[in-house]
Amino acid sequence: MESTEQLARLLREEEELQFSAFSNDTALEIGQMLVEAAKQSGWAVTIDITRNQQCLFHHAMTRTSIDNAEWLRRKNNVVNRFGHSSYYMGSYLRSLGQTIEEKYFISAREFASHGGAFPLIIKGVGAVGTISVSGLPQKDDHELVVKVLRLYLAKTLERF
Repeated sequence: MESTEQLARLLREEEELQFSAFSNDTALEIGQMLVEAAKQSGWAVTIDITRNQQCLFHHAMTRTSIDNAEWLRRKNNVVNRFGHSSYYMGSYLRSLGQTIEEKYFISAREFASHGGAFPLIIKGVGAVGTISVSGLPQKDDHELVVKVLRLYLAKTLERF
């Protein structure tokens, strides 16, 4: 079972990690940061950044497979349907002792409530896409995205 504190922490991440604007160049910069962070850790991941159903960045590192892209698709479906990170949704479902199929009557073949897909949130607008990683244990997929988003947003604040 997942703790109330963990669920609250995951929701705070979504409140904290929001953008005032998000361009194609922003996607490229964040995508490259994710690639570099994974390389530095010796990890092989597939990365996807999509805004309004348009893929702005996609990279499959060496030692990944088509399965990683399929996981991304299914995790992104969760974010797009529920507006929360796939890790939050999986944690929430575990706290209830239910699967996504039991709770929402949707297929686990199409929706993966495993960590790694994070909502691309524009302040004052809401979720408009996803920033996603696949290839690591789900907690690590999630934490990689969160770490890079924190670094990027801190860096952009320093510019002003």
